[in-house]
Amino acid sequence: MLVMVSPKPKMAAATEDPAILRRNRPGTKAQDFYNWPYEPFEEMDSTLAVQQFIQQNIRLDHNNIDKILEPPEGQDEGVWKYEHLRQFCLELNGLAVKLQVNTECNPETCTQMTATEQWIFLCAAHKTPKECPAIDYTRHTLDGAASLLNSNKYFPSRVSIKESSVAKLGSVCRRIYRIFSHAYYHHRNIFDEFENETCLCKRFTVFVTKYNLMSKDNLIVPILEEGPGESEA
Repeated sequence: MLVMVSPKPKMAAATEDPAILRRNRPGTKAQDFYNWPYEPFEEMDSTLAVQQFIQQNIRLDHNNIDKILEPPEGQDEGVWKYEHLRQFCLELNGLAVKLQVNTECNPETCTQMTATEQWIFLCAAHKTPKECPAIDYTRHTLDGAASLLNSNKYFPSRVSIKESSVAKLGSVCRRIYRIFSHAYYHHRNIFDEFENETCLCKRFTVFVTKYNLMSKDNLIVPILEEGPGESEA
């Protein structure tokens, strides 16, 4: 599994010191992770600048979804959507870990990937899509998303992406969203704990709505109408 982005740190005051190394050195304490000055996007000189900018804004305030989803001026929209989807997959591994560690979601208790009684999802990781236990579906889906998003065939560059490759992002969004919906309807306490820490489902819902990557009929977690823990599961 890919590593989840760390919780927001204490951001230091801005500085013009060119010798600043934005790296967590060996032995750095957890509370001091990412404790370096804010860096404007236009000063980021790296092919990973968009990823770094997104993660920087998440660490500053994960609740400020509008700020996190607001692209820098002139930013290529395809790259912006791609990098956000990579970030969602990175962070969703944290929810997958919580589901496994708490052993609430296991092949014996969650034999199918379901949300409400009307939704049973088939796993596309097999030659022919079939039912999987929910936790296996979660792992297969995140592994499949990581494989596609890291594919040199479809995404050989982090600064320019073909429109035909951008078109594949919608199907990834639909599949990983099912992880949110299963957790919400079947493991609400874990969902609420994770959402309070990250606002990830709300950010994802705003993201796919903003860029029309999912039909509103498929957005079955009422995350935009309520805060975590405000209604019955």
